[in-house]
Amino acid sequence: MAEFTHFDSDGNAHMVDVGSKPATARCAIVKGHVKMAPATLQMIIEGTAKKGDVLGVARLAGIMGAKHTATLIPLCHPMGLDHVSIDMQPDDKLPGISITATCSVTGPTGVEMEAMTAVSTAALTIYDMCKAVDRGMEIGAIRLTHKSGGKSGVFDAE
Repeated sequence: MAEFTHFDSDGNAHMVDVGSKPATARCAIVKGHVKMAPATLQMIIEGTAKKGDVLGVARLAGIMGAKHTATLIPLCHPMGLDHVSIDMQPDDKLPGISITATCSVTGPTGVEMEAMTAVSTAALTIYDMCKAVDRGMEIGAIRLTHKSGGKSGVFDAE
């Protein structure tokens, strides 16, 4: 089993030294969703939510979340992200919104946490904008579905 990298030999938390690692093209894709009442989903689709364009605001929040990951997650390295995209799709089967974040960087460490933070922030923004009509919304299934670049290579979730 692999060891945790964020602890030194004495068991103290520390920031991993990536200074000697080569810069490579890295990408991470994370998915998640917000389940909600069918009527709430319909309001989002129709654009009738009182706070405005739910998906537009959530998209911007997700991008901002990715950019601020190092200020939220204590041992993450600050990143000069090359690209962040947030895709949100209404899903009648949930019912709710499916969220996908794709982050890329050329650097010495991966962007999984930035993509995780992007999806989480977008989902929380959807909740915030719709909570007045649906406090029972559920944020879930936030998971890494793809990672590429770096020494560990490609990961694709099954």
